Amino acid sequence: MTLLPVWAPAAQQMHVLIDGSRYQMVPRSGGWWDSPVDAPPGARYGYLIDGATEPVPDPRSERQPDGVHGLSQVHDVAPEIWTDVDWAGRRVAGAVIYELHVGTFTPAGTLDSAISKLDHLVGLGVEFVELMPVNAVNGIHNWGYDGVGWYAVHEPYGGPDALARFVNAAHLRGLGVIVDAVYNHLGPSGNYLPNFGPYLTSGANSWGQSVNLDEADSDEVREFIIGSALRWMDVFHVDGLRLDAVHALVDRTALHLLDELQIRTDELSARVGRPLSLIAESDLNDPTLITPRELGGYGLAAQWSDDVHHAIHTAVSGERQGYYADFGSLECLSTVLREGFFHAGTYSSFRRRRHGAAIDPARVAATSLVAYTCNHDQIGNRAIGDRPGEYLSAGQLAVKAALVLTSAFTPMLFMGEEWAASSPFQFFTSHPEPELGEATARGRKSEFAEHGWDAAEVPDPQDPATFERSKLQWDEIEVGEHARVLDFYRSLIALRAREPELAADTFDSVATDWAADGTWFALHRGGITTVVTMTEKSVPLPVAGTVLLAWEPPAPDNTMSGHNAVIVRRD
Repeated sequence: MTLLPVWAPAAQQMHVLIDGSRYQMVPRSGGWWDSPVDAPPGARYGYLIDGATEPVPDPRSERQPDGVHGLSQVHDVAPEIWTDVDWAGRRVAGAVIYELHVGTFTPAGTLDSAISKLDHLVGLGVEFVELMPVNAVNGIHNWGYDGVGWYAVHEPYGGPDALARFVNAAHLRGLGVIVDAVYNHLGPSGNYLPNFGPYLTSGANSWGQSVNLDEADSDEVREFIIGSALRWMDVFHVDGLRLDAVHALVDRTALHLLDELQIRTDELSARVGRPLSLIAESDLNDPTLITPRELGGYGLAAQWSDDVHHAIHTAVSGERQGYYADFGSLECLSTVLREGFFHAGTYSSFRRRRHGAAIDPARVAATSLVAYTCNHDQIGNRAIGDRPGEYLSAGQLAVKAALVLTSAFTPMLFMGEEWAASSPFQFFTSHPEPELGEATARGRKSEFAEHGWDAAEVPDPQDPATFERSKLQWDEIEVGEHARVLDFYRSLIALRAREPELAADTFDSVATDWAADGTWFALHRGGITTVVTMTEKSVPLPVAGTVLLAWEPPAPDNTMSGHNAVIVRRD
């Protein structure tokens, strides 16, 4: 039973509607209000603020069975779901992560149906599953970053019990689970937080109004965010969070929200007796995020490194548009593989200013950076959502995979990458409000038209076909070139797990060299070298030794043909 407390500091009067009965709420200190009666499990309820006639959902709603505009529901995860009592957790550093979008991962697009594919991930060698946002969002399908119910699980995915079943099933298979959490903005539909209190500021970022982290009455807003974050890891047993776009968290207090969240996460980790990891997405190239707390940083477990993606992608693909402009040389590739950041206090032509700061290799492990050949952004935010397999050869895909999976970083795959999936991953929404849907579609087309794309080619996010064609085609996985790419990924991941030299987590475990004519590049890790070729013509293999794995085996004359990746234990 619960008294349904709610923080509404500006309200003069509050009523709660519980299963159709209306009750006047009782104020208490700090702007909080309590119901005069307990709400039983399963009760539907909503709040009436200052005489309003239409109830609004609970900001901390445990479940939104009728969507983000409907009544909240008192809900506890069914205890019988949990059979993962032997799960001791695992650390994210150096582990293989697999990012997926629940709605497009399987034909059914639910958490329960995703369980059927977990054995595929185990066979691939994956150690963590990272779910794109699963919080409550308006509409049926969405990337998840338009979330407004930060405590609830999206109902079309199966709701809270389905998430518990998925996490439990993953743990039984030895897989950790990371949830993508968005605290830098709220979606455009279903956000009732301003009705209750000063959750937002007058400032804005790329996605909407900024969340109030440091202005008047921000203490309760911060606690609201921290409570949501800890709920995923406590109630749902997840092993960590990927924190979306933390550079958009405006916090000028002495104790930054990320620092405070890491402290609270460490406390929860000690209480539940298993590792819990926070991973930041940040475009700041700021080592503070991943520098240990005892050395003056925030102590997060890891952060995504777009510089690594950009350096590998441009070297292989030749693309130089937009933020790729400063990347592309093999010298740049060498820098990021050895140092983590390319922009480290250096000039960024895209930003037209100096950017970033260097990582101190004596204070930060290389595994504190998450590296990838692609992710949901680097595919989905292309105009037509085309995967690298649409414009690169299989050999080029092998080159990218080899560089990521034999690097010193923590590697991450995006769903379907491992078999060069043919389906795109496009930007899709299902806003029920026609005006919002039309504005989203117009904005998407306009954005890409400014960068030279034909607006007619940009898929309509609101068209259900955009969502449907983004679903993985599992029937192609063992066919032709798809099967060959999959076998290479499995072999690469197995090699990484088998060879101790590839498990070293220090930046000084990495050395590089490359051909002056740009035809090949070599990544050295102890006695193992990954050689990749950047040209279609044959080039000599620059190292002698035993070939451990190759996309195309070297010829008898020790030459490598086409775009190729060969991993060698050196003589």
